[in-house]
Amino acid sequence: MQEPFDTAPTPLTPSLRRGGILTGIYVAAGLLLIALNLRMGVASVGPVLPAMERSLGLPAAAAGLLTTIPVFAFGAFAFLTPTLTRWIGLHRLLALTMVVVAVGIGVRLLPSPVALFGGTVLVGAGIAVANVCMPAVIKQDFAHRVGLMMGLYSTALFLGAAAAAALTVPFMTALDGSWRGALAVWAIPAVLAFLVWLPWALRGGAGAAARPGASGGPVDAILEPRDEPRMSALLRDPVAWAVTGFMGLQSLSYYAALTWIPTILQDAGVPVSDAGLLLSYSSLPGIAAALLVPTMLRRLRPNWLPVLLSALLCATGLIGLLVAPGGAAPWVWMTLLGLGQGAAIALSLTYIVLRAPDAQHTAHLSTMAQGIGYLLAGLGPIGIGLLHAAIGGWVVPVVALVLLLGVQAVAGSAASRERHVNARRG
Repeated sequence: MQEPFDTAPTPLTPSLRRGGILTGIYVAAGLLLIALNLRMGVASVGPVLPAMERSLGLPAAAAGLLTTIPVFAFGAFAFLTPTLTRWIGLHRLLALTMVVVAVGIGVRLLPSPVALFGGTVLVGAGIAVANVCMPAVIKQDFAHRVGLMMGLYSTALFLGAAAAAALTVPFMTALDGSWRGALAVWAIPAVLAFLVWLPWALRGGAGAAARPGASGGPVDAILEPRDEPRMSALLRDPVAWAVTGFMGLQSLSYYAALTWIPTILQDAGVPVSDAGLLLSYSSLPGIAAALLVPTMLRRLRPNWLPVLLSALLCATGLIGLLVAPGGAAPWVWMTLLGLGQGAAIALSLTYIVLRAPDAQHTAHLSTMAQGIGYLLAGLGPIGIGLLHAAIGGWVVPVVALVLLLGVQAVAGSAASRERHVNARRG
């Protein structure tokens, strides 16, 4: 059985140990800068969609693709990561993802709808590969502080999305109404993250001193195919499928809620401005939950308790919005929903690290969980929209989401068991 994390001082990887505390702080800061960028390029689009529609004459369906394409890209491009890691090395690949994100954001500056959609695909591709790399890097470089680093990582995801959602419209106003300029601003943090991470990447990260048998393992070394974990083994492993199912279902719930809650509130009589404010507010309790849950995970027993609580919080928030959307009640429901979503996102990412025996397996499990998971998640907003269009109300779509939260709790409970994925090759 796997030991609960953070209960014993797993040794630092050799290069971090030699560098001491300052090196550890530098590497952590670089990772968190990258994490901030993993939602900025996507979350910045929604607030300026109306301006984009007017400027380019895009129909609403085409404009909506700009928010759904990245989610499918997160899934599709994730599967490239093991091959790219073998060619380039984990830490160097993570640096290159920031280049791809910055280039994709820059391409959207070009005065063409094709460039707009092509740049969006590039942004999604860069983020997809970084999504997979991050848990593996944390497993390798911070095996002794998985809970803390996964909490900070999850928090940075929320902060990046919240910053982009809150600041893109003010940037557009400051730039004389240029939505292209407002979107391009978000290339700057990506370039900054690349520059900060580059020195560590060029050293090969912790793989600079590849110590066989270390908890991380020499992922930055060029591995022979026979030495790698096999995806085929993971696809036969029930633990891997539990982690994947939990990742996919919590992502589906999150993106479906993100897409449709403003409309649900508006249809219930909540003013448009208040609906947007409520959605933005929900990220605050989400940030708190994302930071605290991974760091407290070893003290929460039984293991399935945080999984169940996160699902119950989300379900209560969704049902509350449906049955009592008036007055101050939506603030309560969005608080509960934000807490549940933040906890679920942090748990799904943390389980990827905890259920793998080393960084190599973490990278492969991350590929499977996020590749399949985000492809499933992309269906959430579409499916809920189709249900609403077919039935004409929100009761059935919300009930469907609540039922899926039940399945999410089952998958998460299985993923919470302290065991590793099958480490056999072949």
